[in-house]
Order: sequence, then C-alpha cells, then structure tokens
Amino acid sequence: MIAPTDDIDRMMAVMEAAFPPEYGEAWNRRQLADALVLGNCTYGLIAPDGSDPAGEGVAVVGFYLARSVLDERELLLFAIHPGHRRKGLGHALLRKFIDTARVDGMRRLFLEMRRGNPAGALYAAHGFRMVGLRPAYYRAANGSRLDAVSQELVLS
Repeated sequence: MIAPTDDIDRMMAVMEAAFPPEYGEAWNRRQLADALVLGNCTYGLIAPDGSDPAGEGVAVVGFYLARSVLDERELLLFAIHPGHRRKGLGHALLRKFIDTARVDGMRRLFLEMRRGNPAGALYAAHGFRMVGLRPAYYRAANGSRLDAVSQELVLS
C-alpha cells in the first residue's frame, strides 16, 4: 500500500512526538516510506475525534503500520500523540487494526515491544498474550540493552 505524502508526513509527526528518543524506536521517513512500497504493509490513521481522517489537511493523532504474510499480520508501529492519550484513541485504533485484520482474513496477529512499554496494558486489554522474550534485543540510545516481548492474538 503506497501512502500519499500527506499521510507519511502526518505519521512522521505523530511518531516523532510519541516515541521517546532514549529508546531509539522511531523510524525515519525513508524506512516508513520504503515499508509502504513493499505491498504487504498496511496502515491506519485516527483523528482527534476518533474518526478516520480521510482527506488532506485533516489532523492525525495516531497511526499503526502493519505487515502481512499469508494469514498473519504483524504490528510494526503503533503510536498516539502524547497530547491525545488517555482519551480512548489507542483502544479505538487498536480495535481498527484488529477488525481490519479479521476482514482481511488474518488468523493471527503479532507484535513486539520493549519490556516495560506502557502500551503493554493496552495490548493485553485487547487479548494479546506474551509468546516469547528476546533478552537484550533492543539497544537504547545510551547503549543499554532492553528485552523485547513478543505477543500474539489468535483471531477466531
């Protein structure tokens, strides 16, 4: 799925605000654009009122990026702008991700996050369960190593 430049700009703005720089989790513009050219990646956006922000110039306060292989989809990036957290938008966006995956015939969803990421509570509330741990997988900006937690949601 090739995203319009405006969508990439809006996703980058959210990511730059939402991802703490000390963890080095944010992607750069090239990585994001390249992923969307591959054809097996999809994304979703959310406006401040929880709607789908269709059209140029409409504010975006959250997004997800996912990659599909066969009947499995992996959540690569998920972000809500810090100024719009605690308003139910993360839940709405994650529901959109899950519902879209169901409609697309996906059977299993995966994600990976650093241990201690506060988004873990959101994922658990939607049924994701830990299926693996990668010790010292991520490298923080200060050089320290952080564990990665792999999670799965089986769709019925």
